Amino acid sequence: MNWSIITTTNGTTSFSGQCHRDTRIAHVVFPILYTVIFLIGVILNSLAIRAFFQIQSTSTFIVYLKNTLVSDFIMTLTLPLKILTDSGLGPWQLRAFVCRFSAVVFYESMYVSIVLLGLTAFDRFLKIVRPFGKFWVQNVTAAQILSGLVWLFFFVLSLPNMILSNNKSTPLSVKKCASLKNPLGLKWHAAVNYICQFIFWTVLILMLLFYAIITKKVYKSYIKTQKKHCKSKQRINGKVFIIVAVFFICFAPFHFCRVPYTLSQTGSTSDCNVQNLLFIAKESTLWLATTNICMDPLIYIILCRSFVEKAFCVKMKKFRSTIRENPTVPLDTGISV
Repeated sequence: MNWSIITTTNGTTSFSGQCHRDTRIAHVVFPILYTVIFLIGVILNSLAIRAFFQIQSTSTFIVYLKNTLVSDFIMTLTLPLKILTDSGLGPWQLRAFVCRFSAVVFYESMYVSIVLLGLTAFDRFLKIVRPFGKFWVQNVTAAQILSGLVWLFFFVLSLPNMILSNNKSTPLSVKKCASLKNPLGLKWHAAVNYICQFIFWTVLILMLLFYAIITKKVYKSYIKTQKKHCKSKQRINGKVFIIVAVFFICFAPFHFCRVPYTLSQTGSTSDCNVQNLLFIAKESTLWLATTNICMDPLIYIILCRSFVEKAFCVKMKKFRSTIRENPTVPLDTGISV
């Protein structure tokens, strides 16, 4: 739907007189929230880079975590531009740059993280259900190839969104990024949205399947060891669920909200109040998705012993002695080398 945009002095936006949207929350509240996430993300990811720089990629788990860190750091670097443009502090030319390049990289990094979290969950799944089996995907080289293919796929998917945003930019046209796309660019953008939705739901379904099996395995292991070291094993086993928790908390709300929001933008929802509520919901859940750059370090800390040792300069002797004394399958679900 091609609506002309008129911004009034009181912070509301009118789309061809059809709906008035109060954009003050987008110009004030969300830039502050993104600033908080940016500052926390820079600190945590800088610490993670310092730690992982000292850790060799000797397991598939480490390979996926390192690639996740790269995608998180790239997303972190795009936030200052988003903050400046959303708050109205940057010039309109900066807004054009964000629409054409920075926002594309932001979403590309998000979906790279989504797929990498899926691969990390799959890696933990294989570690638990087949701890002594060696499939080709459990090879470090295979993990590096898969990670590279993920990056290549989303780069190829995203590049046309940059190239096809070649309409002339003006102070008015940059208010809506879609205005910068040519007709082919709009079609490609719509296709990419559908593809990314499909990717998210596929990863979510597979992850739920993995963790349903993991839960069954962990429960059986807990029953067997109930009389011996019960509390210790239960605590270690539960750590593996941090991956699905982070994934669901960060990404699920945004994708639940994105479908009705997109439908409202195409005219399926004509009620102005509903459109405004969906806009706020979309922006809120997008911010929640961005918190992934702060949540992923929890996975590193909880599941990767080497990361904790390098990041905080401590030796986790307790876990080492536990693993030596109890070399059982359930321990593989909690702590990685």
